[in-house]
Amino acid sequence: RNIISEMAAVSAFLQGGGARPYPAHYMDTAIQKYRDDCRNMVLAERCALLSAEILKNQGKYSEAATLLIKMTSEDSDLRSALLLEQAAHCFINMRSPMVRKFAFHMILAGHRFSKAGQRKHALRCYSQAMQVYKDRGWSLAEDHINFTIGRQSFTLGQPESAVTAFRQILNDDSKQTATQQAAFLREYLYVHKQVKSLPQLPLPCILSAATRVYFGHEPRLAQGEKQAATHVSLDQEYDPELSAMWSRLEEQLVAAANRGIVPVGFQPTQCCLNSQTDNLRQPLAVLNEPIIVEVTFRNPLKVSLALSELSLLWRFSPHVSSLSIREPVTSSAPSAPSAEHYSMELVVRGRQDLNIQGPRLNQTKEEKMSVRHGTDRRLDAIITPPMPLMEVFFLHFPSALLCGEIRKAYVEFCNVGAVALCGLRVASTHPEFFTFGCNNPTPSSPASAEHGSAYKTFAATVQPGSVVSEVEVCAQDFSQLSGVLEIPIDGGTLHPGQSIQLPLWLRGPDQEGVHEINFLFYYESTEKGLKVSHRVLRHTVFICASRSLSVQASACRSTAPPQRSADSIGCDGTLVFVDVENVNTSEGGMREFHIVQVSSSSQRWRLHKYINPDKDNDCKLSSREKAKLCFRATPCVPLPASMDSVEKYIFADLNLGNEQIISSSTPCRDFFFRCCRGLELQQEDKTSRTGSKNKTKCNELDLTIIVIWKAFVVEDSKQLILEGQLHVALQTIGKEATSLMPKEEAQEMVLLKFKSDLPPPVALPSPEMSQLIKTNLHYPETFSHGFLQDSLCMVPVTLTLSNCCSAPIEVLIDLRHRSTSAESLEFHSLFSWVGQSQYKLLLRPHEVLSLALRACFFRAGVYNLNTARVFAKPAQQSSMSESNQQAASPALIIINST
Repeated sequence: RNIISEMAAVSAFLQGGGARPYPAHYMDTAIQKYRDDCRNMVLAERCALLSAEILKNQGKYSEAATLLIKMTSEDSDLRSALLLEQAAHCFINMRSPMVRKFAFHMILAGHRFSKAGQRKHALRCYSQAMQVYKDRGWSLAEDHINFTIGRQSFTLGQPESAVTAFRQILNDDSKQTATQQAAFLREYLYVHKQVKSLPQLPLPCILSAATRVYFGHEPRLAQGEKQAATHVSLDQEYDPELSAMWSRLEEQLVAAANRGIVPVGFQPTQCCLNSQTDNLRQPLAVLNEPIIVEVTFRNPLKVSLALSELSLLWRFSPHVSSLSIREPVTSSAPSAPSAEHYSMELVVRGRQDLNIQGPRLNQTKEEKMSVRHGTDRRLDAIITPPMPLMEVFFLHFPSALLCGEIRKAYVEFCNVGAVALCGLRVASTHPEFFTFGCNNPTPSSPASAEHGSAYKTFAATVQPGSVVSEVEVCAQDFSQLSGVLEIPIDGGTLHPGQSIQLPLWLRGPDQEGVHEINFLFYYESTEKGLKVSHRVLRHTVFICASRSLSVQASACRSTAPPQRSADSIGCDGTLVFVDVENVNTSEGGMREFHIVQVSSSSQRWRLHKYINPDKDNDCKLSSREKAKLCFRATPCVPLPASMDSVEKYIFADLNLGNEQIISSSTPCRDFFFRCCRGLELQQEDKTSRTGSKNKTKCNELDLTIIVIWKAFVVEDSKQLILEGQLHVALQTIGKEATSLMPKEEAQEMVLLKFKSDLPPPVALPSPEMSQLIKTNLHYPETFSHGFLQDSLCMVPVTLTLSNCCSAPIEVLIDLRHRSTSAESLEFHSLFSWVGQSQYKLLLRPHEVLSLALRACFFRAGVYNLNTARVFAKPAQQSSMSESNQQAASPALIIINST
């Protein structure tokens, strides 16, 4: 009966074109009878295969696949594998292909082939299934397929294919557990050991873009007391702003070495290359100097990896003299003794290539529409002939200084290269901070050597307060005001293995705080025509500057000439007032400042005499103490016509103690030119651009005051003597100048408010509030004085205050104000009020009060005495601010000279 149903179904199919459809249920009945009743699986399989072919011929792939899947069993792996594979092909041949069912059943078929020992068929099935699951996000399925493909390939003697499959498992997106990843890694390492060549390792991952290349030796940190230059190291993070600053300094040095012209092909030196530097050009490396490559590794697995014996693989092309570091880093281990074979089971040797992409191009439309990267040649170095290599060490270099403090340190230059160097220069962001002195430094005097002074010091031979010396200095020797300084070395050449130690004078910055000071040393090779024209060395220091003295100076005309003597040059002169205050606020040690000398430097003026009414030349200042000094300045002797083209400065010294410091020698004159002359040139350029030089020529002074001081500090029960100098540049008569630069204060933090407060109403002072007090000055309209006998003219003045209200009034009188109104500027205002400068009074209702004042005049003329400012407010209203009272008309006084 079974065979009748089978033949009936086949006959119906072979009739073809009949109205009766194919009786598939006949075949199903026959298959069931063969399998269940007859227990004959061979006949059942034959019937199923015949029915499946008929169904596929009729396009019924789904029914055929279902029939084939029903025939699978655990009795025969090979038969089940064939049926599953045929069922998978039915799914892929449907009108709407079911690719995922195809892949799934191919995996099932491959699994049954593997159980049946048919490894080639199993590998084929898994490989076909992988084409569907690849890059679909099904990571666990991909891991299973790749793992099986790797195992089957290795068993079939295909280690390269096995390594490729295992490499896909050990990736970033693996979602396997740590235990499973460890199992995959063991399989991979075992397969990897069978590869004869040096294969590519997938682990660990290399972040190629983060690769950094350093050219040259790593800098030494210190040698005993010597502090080495910081230069560049791999520990430093790249800062674009700092890189631009170093490039500007190097450009200044190159311009100074080429007579002020920067070569067309100039490229700043880059010792360390990374993803943010300019890597379009091939870097230059020097023969016999190391190239350090920093590679960043990342382990994507949850299993630890041990790396050992890392090495760089490189390729050298002698024709183009280029070095290409292409194949770095692999992990390897030394061979173990034969008895310890287990120690080598999980160790492999391989390599990884460094493929660095340049920055993405985004200029043209085509580049924006696609992903294109530029060129990155940081690994393609060009080897150049040997070059000199300089090391710089600093001795006794301080980390903290007082403002204006002079400290002597030493710097040592060593040539550790194979070629002699020359053209040694240095540029700095703070050129006024240091000096090397002139080419022929003046030897230290016995006094300075005995006391360890940085100045050239002698014992004073004249009475304190008089001019000790006047020295003429040519400014051409100090014309390097662009921040570039030539370093004086004997012969101008430093041979290989040679070192030289030079004194370095430092001066504390004029502004308190922490200062970052950068040095860039420049040197060249004595051999010309090399690709590397020069080399540079960087150094960065941080100096903490604290307050010392504050110097304020002003000048006014004087009609009294100097005493008639051999050095008198005429009857014209100027009075210079210098106020020196100890503003040091340090708590560490008791500090006392001594003003030992006041010097001047100018082309047209000089300090002539110290005017001290109290006859006290020993000027000592404790904390917050202030000293007032007065000097007479006279014009210098005009230079001959033939010498006008030579710019010279007169240094005049007035000692206030028993020591004489030569200000025209190093380091005093050096810091004058480096600190003050740069500001003077900037002022001259500004004046020439504005065209106001002729208008102020009659009041120009152009006199720089140099105040030299010593400080006595107690530290660790020891007394130290510090010394320094402060500069005050007097440009105009009547205009005050100061040495203390104002410190920029950070803005206060303001609480964040989500709802803004309503602005308070603006309370404008009423006209009545400015008329609470009436003032009146009583003085002689004309006053005669002999300025030849006494240069100061004192005139008594009475200020009368009248309370116009019926309430008590608080009055504040400020005598320090100078009127700037157009009406007052028509008269002389260069006089001073002597005595108390501020008064705070309380006037009862309708009270009249007289206040005795004294005015000091320095020359004859017409003066306006109405310069005092008067503020007033009702005494009962403490929260109200004082209102400026209405000023009276000018009060003119005529001073005559007898």
